Amino acid sequence: MTTRTPHPPHHEPDAPRDLVGIGIGPSNLSLAALAHPLTELDTVFYDQRPAFDWHPGLLIDGARVQVPFLADLVTLADPVSPWTFLNYLKARERLFPFYFAERFHIQRAEYEAYCRWVSENLPGLHFGHQVDAVRWNPERDVFEVDFTQLDTDGEAEALGRTYTRNIVLGIGTEPYVPDPLKPLVEAPTVPVVHAADYLDHRDTLLAAGHVTVVGSGQSGAEVFLDLLRGRPAGQEKIHWLGRTEAFAPMEYSKLGLEHFTPDYTRYFHALAEGTRDRLVSTQWQLHKGIDADTIAAIHDELYRRTQHGGWPDAVLTPGVRVRTAGRIATTRIELHLEHIEQNTRSRLTTDAVVLATGYRERPLDRILAGLDPYLRRDSRERPRVDERFRLVLDPSVTGAVHVQNAERHTHGVGTPDLGLAAWRSATILNSLTDKEPYPLPARTAFTTFGLEPRQPQIPAARQARALTPLVDGW
Repeated sequence: MTTRTPHPPHHEPDAPRDLVGIGIGPSNLSLAALAHPLTELDTVFYDQRPAFDWHPGLLIDGARVQVPFLADLVTLADPVSPWTFLNYLKARERLFPFYFAERFHIQRAEYEAYCRWVSENLPGLHFGHQVDAVRWNPERDVFEVDFTQLDTDGEAEALGRTYTRNIVLGIGTEPYVPDPLKPLVEAPTVPVVHAADYLDHRDTLLAAGHVTVVGSGQSGAEVFLDLLRGRPAGQEKIHWLGRTEAFAPMEYSKLGLEHFTPDYTRYFHALAEGTRDRLVSTQWQLHKGIDADTIAAIHDELYRRTQHGGWPDAVLTPGVRVRTAGRIATTRIELHLEHIEQNTRSRLTTDAVVLATGYRERPLDRILAGLDPYLRRDSRERPRVDERFRLVLDPSVTGAVHVQNAERHTHGVGTPDLGLAAWRSATILNSLTDKEPYPLPARTAFTTFGLEPRQPQIPAARQARALTPLVDGW
């Protein structure tokens, strides 16, 4: 696919755009792809990275995306879009091999390559642009967005400002490191790395005398499996620790998956704040468990190593938290452990640690500091987000600030799920245009969530179309 001409072709520097996107991860890339054919919208997207990348440290060979390939950037909102995964395969002359491979879940590296292909061909994306501040200008009824253009080394090259009627924040998540282990991560002589950087340190970790993986989710399982396969039989010397009471499979029943539908998202959003917070903490197995195939592969690898007698030198212990940690000399690490159910404590000496401790939403406070007087917050000082993914602002602000993958506290466990990205992007674009360019289904689940299920409001544009008599076809 050749690079397309941006639209509109000319933009006056001081003229307000319709939409400025901040961050170009899968969520905003989905929005940009669905916005592309809407020629009436003047959009631009900024990201401080030099190019698109998606969890490069976890593109482990064989690791798969945990949603079907139909959960690409656009298909579930517009299956005829030129930016579908299937069209990517067609452009690469790989459609027939994919057809015969019969793969419903693709490898993570292939999903990343697909997104990179979209980012390289879609106009209106500006990498190497760091957004510094967002303000509301009440005199012009527009947002001011200040940014710094970066050179290839990430150094400031030029300053700029753009104006826009609406903003969408898609700044994503960042690796989370528990407080007891932060001092170790900052010590250069001790190999303690977050799973997000695993591949960059893989050779060092494979060569370490003893390795400990902390974290019982999908990333921890994939890292443990990769290290296990790379270490000699009988000399594995690897520990896998997790806080959860078991190395539990992710909920993947068909009715269980309906928690990742628009129906459940609408139901969750309408619940009381306290109820939402309680639910999020109890639904970890919906999104933090381990893929059943990965669990099976780990067991198969461990079993294979028992075929000639003996047990592999691998210890898998759930229900454990790391209380504190310290260095022994300059090259070894001592973890102080507590078993949650037994209420017992012990120490583990290791040569390297991989922290598969997950990700947290990047805080919006820095980038939205200029909008703080206009923001409406909940009882825990988190931004309130309405059903259409808009921050609740003072009525004097006529523009909208939408958020993507920053609204788990208001929209539930489906917030980071790739399967809802296209639907969320379409919802945002329908709200911006008020013309419903992407008609969305009124019902998406067999499960009825709540005694009074909430249905989306049908836009006036669709109601008018529904009342228009057919000219032909009766």
